[in-house]
Formats: sequence, C-alpha cells, structure tokens
Amino acid sequence: MILVLRTIARNPVGPFKTHPLALRYVHNGSGLWQRCAIAAQLVLGRVSLPPVINIGPIKLEGFPLLLAPMEDVSDPPFRAVCKDHGADLMYTEFISSEGLIRDAIKSRQKLDVFDYEKPIGIQIFGGDEDAMAMSAKIVDAVQPDLLDINFGCPVKKVVNKGAGAGVLKDVKLMERLTAACVRSTTLPVTVKTRLGWDDNSKNIMDVAERLQDVGIKALAIHGRTRAQLYKGQADWSLIAAVKNNPRIQIPIFGNGDIDSPEKALEYKNRYGVDGIMIGRAAIGYPWIFNEIKHFFATGQHLPPPNIDQRVAVIKKHLHHSIAWKGLVPGINEMRRHYTNYLKGLPGIRDYRLKLVTHTSEEAIAEVLEEIVETYAGFEFERRQINMDAMAYSCDA
Repeated sequence: MILVLRTIARNPVGPFKTHPLALRYVHNGSGLWQRCAIAAQLVLGRVSLPPVINIGPIKLEGFPLLLAPMEDVSDPPFRAVCKDHGADLMYTEFISSEGLIRDAIKSRQKLDVFDYEKPIGIQIFGGDEDAMAMSAKIVDAVQPDLLDINFGCPVKKVVNKGAGAGVLKDVKLMERLTAACVRSTTLPVTVKTRLGWDDNSKNIMDVAERLQDVGIKALAIHGRTRAQLYKGQADWSLIAAVKNNPRIQIPIFGNGDIDSPEKALEYKNRYGVDGIMIGRAAIGYPWIFNEIKHFFATGQHLPPPNIDQRVAVIKKHLHHSIAWKGLVPGINEMRRHYTNYLKGLPGIRDYRLKLVTHTSEEAIAEVLEEIVETYAGFEFERRQINMDAMAYSCDA
C-alpha cells in the first residue's frame, strides 16, 4: 500500500482522476484506493476537495444550485424534472400557516415530498407566531430535510396579511416568527427574504444578523426590495455584503436574474455567495442546472436540448402531474408549461393548441410524437430569456 501511495503521490492528478494503478482497484469495486490517492495528493497540496456547504446536517458539495420555491410552479412534477437535471436543493411551493392549521386540502397537499427529491425543504409563510409554531410542528412530522420561512413574497394578498415580504417592515416580528419556528421543530430552519421593504429601508444586514442569532441555518436573499417586485435589476452587492460580514457564519445564497451559465459564473465569482437559487429561468427549462454546472467545470456550453429530449421531459412532467393531481387537474395545470418547453420552434402554434385542448394523456402523447417527427433534426438556438415576461408571484 505504501508503494502504491508513493507511486500515486509522485504523479500529479486532477481532483477527478487517479493513477491507473489506483483506478484498477476502484473499478474492482473498492473506493479505498481512490481515497488513498486523493489523500496523498492532499498531503502534497496538489489537489483540493470541493467545498461542502452545511445546512445543519445537510451537506451540499461544491457550489450548490437551488430551485426556488414558486407558487403554482414548483410542485412535485416540476421538481422531479429539475432534480433529474441537476438541482441540488429544492423547496415546495410556499404554504400558508393558517391553511395548514385549518387543514385546508390545498395546503396539506403541498406537504407531499418524496425520497427522490432529497434534500428537500418545505416552505411556510404567515404573520402569527402561534400559527407559525403549529405549522412548524406539522412540517416536522412530515420530516423533509429542512423548514424554510418565506419573508420575501411581494404580492399584495400575502403582504396585506402581514406575511411574506410584509414582515420586512417589522424586524422584531420577523425575529419572533423565526424563533417560534426554530423552537417548534427538530429540522434546520432557513429563510428566504429580500433586501428590504423599499430603497429607504434596505435592512438585510440587520435582518441576517438577527435571524442567525435566533437559530436559522442558511439564508437566501433575493436582490430586490418588496417595492420593486420583479422590476429593474437585482442588486447582488448587498447580498455580497452580507456574505462578507464577519458576523455571518451561515451559508448565504443569492437569488435574482440568473438566466444563463455565464451570468451564474460571473455572479459566483463577483459576489462570493455559497450558492445560487434559480427560479424563473428553470420554468420550461430544467436543463439550466446541468448547463451551469458544465460551464463551471469546462468553460464550454452544453448543446441545447434537442426535440427528443424536450418531449421526453414534457412526457415525464405530464405523467407525474396526472399521477399526483389526478387526470383532469393534472392535464389542465400542465398546459401552462408547453409554451416554455417548446419555445423557439417555428410554426408550433397549431401543435400547442392541440396540446392544450386534448383531455387524455394518450392523445397528448400522440401530439408530442407528431412534434418529434416534424421537428426531427431541428437545431435550437441557445436560450434567450425575457425575465420580465416570466415574473411569477413568488419567488424568482
């Protein structure tokens, strides 16, 4: 063994390669020699292990890419295809604490999480301490990997109830709501929020310190205020300031306007966050996660998914949608996704009309096969996203 380690140590290798002698043992089913090889390289300072981001007991290797919680979008069918294509951590749609307590069917259904999604967080929102504490206990019984609190949703119906981004106007209430959740669950608690209420009250630094002190294990920050909604450019400079604050010891994830591998790499390097949360850019395009990872690793773009790959994902998304929601709602709620999945195809309008009018999975599958035949060999251009046209209610 010593001789092998010496041989390996004298031959510099990259983090994902080892000496051929070690590879022989790895291919025979043992990871011991690979670990020895990497250990030898570490001793000589020739290779470094990828960083590990810890959220309580959750360990995310490298630079994690998170799927943002989006109302009416990030349900289990959508999460399934995002997980297939590289999402490292995902969240449910946000769930009303009042709805959970009332045992509302829609709120309860949003608690559904599955083993293949792990790690997965359940996100709740509300403005009442008792309701949030009781909801945290309900979530705890489901046993996802973490509990996330939404202090960022800017829509009026949520804000007017003193929840979501509305809590940004009362930081002490935000502290109490968070503390109530931390006390009521064994799960790691995380928060998603915004820079502040408006340009005159960008209080994210104070918020980050206070919430860390009451026990949250990670913080995701959308780079806009509530007053901005989704308008203008997200300001990541304040996100970077939070990350660079020596008082802050928890992971900081940035969110807002990430729509390409180039921008993801630029923001990763410029702002030094621990990971990136992606929302709107993943709608109808779950490939973005692996595209970003490939670009990080190689500096090269993956080719855009072809028509066979797109239709395969549509079919899986549809099948999961029907299985989880039932035939009619599963088909109806899938209709909003076809435009984004098939964007860029010339003359697709007539096919899309068929997709949104058929009422059986078999009929839709036949249309999808027609699309594959019609557009066989079609070369998609690299995706250009109009983020303003894709502003969903919460959050992106």
